[in-house]
Amino acid sequence: MWRRGKRNLITDVEGLAVGNHADERVKSGVTAILCETPATAGVQVLGGAPGTRETDALEPHNLVDGVDAITLSGGSAFGIDAAAGVQAALREMGRGFEILGFRVPIVPGAILFDLPNGGDKDWGRFSPYRDFGFSAAMAASEEFEIGTAGAGTGATTATLKGGLGSASTVLENGVTIGALVAVNAVGSVTVGTTPHFWAAPFEIDGEFGGLGLPHPLPADGSSVTTKMRTAARGNTTIAVIATDAKLDKPAAKRLAIAAHDGFARAIWPAHTPVDGDLVFALSTGRNETPLDLEDVIDLNAAAAATMARAIARGVFAATPAERDMIPAWTQKHGAAR
Repeated sequence: MWRRGKRNLITDVEGLAVGNHADERVKSGVTAILCETPATAGVQVLGGAPGTRETDALEPHNLVDGVDAITLSGGSAFGIDAAAGVQAALREMGRGFEILGFRVPIVPGAILFDLPNGGDKDWGRFSPYRDFGFSAAMAASEEFEIGTAGAGTGATTATLKGGLGSASTVLENGVTIGALVAVNAVGSVTVGTTPHFWAAPFEIDGEFGGLGLPHPLPADGSSVTTKMRTAARGNTTIAVIATDAKLDKPAAKRLAIAAHDGFARAIWPAHTPVDGDLVFALSTGRNETPLDLEDVIDLNAAAAATMARAIARGVFAATPAERDMIPAWTQKHGAAR
């Protein structure tokens, strides 16, 4: 029987810390995931409009074996600068890939598009995201906020405010898997006009309201509702799936692929041409439990379920703020709790 971890956060995976930085005026932010020691990593992009840094290095046939951090950022292409800030913080910590006497922190990153969300993006010549990234990295710890925080600060979905979500699962063999996600989807995370989350079948201990699925399913449940005709026109859900199981780079990529199923179970529609939907995978290797084929199948299934839960938690935990263009779940459906 699966259960959630102690914190129900990605940091239940030993060896990881997470830091957030948000700017209320800009209505955007950055989340940094720091690895205590370099972690095996993979990536899978299934959206049609991604914005990324260092993803090629994670392909199984390429040189780098481990990463020092992952950066998730708002800001569209401007947010790619956030990874440079995280890299600077790691360099001050003496971290990085050693080559010819130099240390180079390896920090892949991805961005979401949150520019037209009511925030002030008139920041002058240079964007603030490098500084945001540095602050996020320096704030990293095992405890962190979800909802309107970090990279999820200015996020939205088709019908509700988005947010930063996280969840964890402990498998029967003791392996832990965790997800972290900035939910900024063009689609919706709830069923039709109801308060019920698409991720409901995977919910553990009422972590996003305990409402289950609506019964009967509403007539508009299969309707395609998107942001395309709304003012909040910013897309892309970016995420990290992590485990303490010992995986090589091909297995990490397979884990990232599996975690995308969590997008499909929690967001309708997902992986559209205007989303840059992406999942990074991390393996800290702290758990030496050997995995047979059945264990790997369970791990990949848990990746999808944990990601779906994290997506719902991010939206459920979002809080209202000034100049919001779309309501938070608590504003629109709070009475349903």
